[in-house]
Amino acid sequence: MKIWLYLLIFLLPIITQAAKLRGSGDLGVIIERAKGSVLVVDTTVHKSLGRVKGLGDLSHASIVYSRDQRYAYIFGRDGGLTRLDILRKKITHRIIQSGNSIGGAISQDGRLIAVSNYKPGGVKIFDAATLEQVADIPAKFGENDQLSKVIGLVDVPNQHFAFSLFDAGEIWLADMHTPKAPRILKFQDIGRQPYDALISPDGRYYIAGLFGDNGFALLDLWDIYGGVKRVLPDYGKNRPKLPVYKMPHLEGWAMAGEYTFVPAIGQHEVLVMKNWQQVKAIPVHGQPVFVMARPDGRHVWVNFAMPHNDTVQIIDVMTMDIIKVLKPGKGVLHMEFTPRGEEVWLSVRDEDKVIVYNTETFAEVATLPVDKPSGIFFTARAHKIGL
Repeated sequence: MKIWLYLLIFLLPIITQAAKLRGSGDLGVIIERAKGSVLVVDTTVHKSLGRVKGLGDLSHASIVYSRDQRYAYIFGRDGGLTRLDILRKKITHRIIQSGNSIGGAISQDGRLIAVSNYKPGGVKIFDAATLEQVADIPAKFGENDQLSKVIGLVDVPNQHFAFSLFDAGEIWLADMHTPKAPRILKFQDIGRQPYDALISPDGRYYIAGLFGDNGFALLDLWDIYGGVKRVLPDYGKNRPKLPVYKMPHLEGWAMAGEYTFVPAIGQHEVLVMKNWQQVKAIPVHGQPVFVMARPDGRHVWVNFAMPHNDTVQIIDVMTMDIIKVLKPGKGVLHMEFTPRGEEVWLSVRDEDKVIVYNTETFAEVATLPVDKPSGIFFTARAHKIGL
């Protein structure tokens, strides 16, 4: 009897600790933009696991994940860079690295964090474990070495980062094999005011949207010396542009099968490309912000800028028709699919909630109360290029 009692006393802490262990593959983080906080959520049971406060200005916040899916790197608009342990729901490191930043990326090997800045401009590189600064890449251009705002920063295969200079009209490719001495390849005269950019899921194409010109700038990373080419140079030509209440987010472009679906700036359309040539324009409810493909590419989900931001439309890729219209509520800002695409989570900012939909039936599965939610970021992003 005593032996069993001793064994129980010895094993109880081990059993208790084992019960607390869990993976992070079905977790995610939701930005609460007004309060400077985030929620850590479990996507399997549709529950919040806890709130983390003290993250600064999250009005345009984005997140990337460590390779082990445990740490979230949060990029705040106030220049804040925060490393969050999502399993413990605690901040491990936090720095203010600039006056105004607009997103970031994690390197292919997971060792470097890059942040793109509006003020003073340029890109800063940090050690992913300590957030110690490793390198500074000033975005200088012109005869007077002006500093440009940097946007569209993404990780690129072969340990590179790519980003665009809004004021300069340039794309830069940074080779990070020697982190303290990045090698920069510059592509100039790509078009006026690149406002956002993405990299294709296979890591081959870097595409920048142009606010000051028609079309998009396309860089084939398999053929970098072929230079930057203009895609859709005539879209919207000779048509009056509507007021742009919110810039489209190119990270939300849908690449489904042989087609690419993109939001039209200043038009109520989703443009469809094949081999980088337009094949169709689909009329939609308003000005698209995110145009996102379900992971299997079967459907494309679209949300909109104000005043039409209470609506989501779903496009069937085979027919190019709108097959469903949802009304989640006012201020639908962001959409995030679960890794295999059976569900999609929508942030509804003005109604303080996140709604989960079944992507097969379009039925509402769950609703979570969230304070002014915006970005939703699941840990599956850790293993996707450009996310």
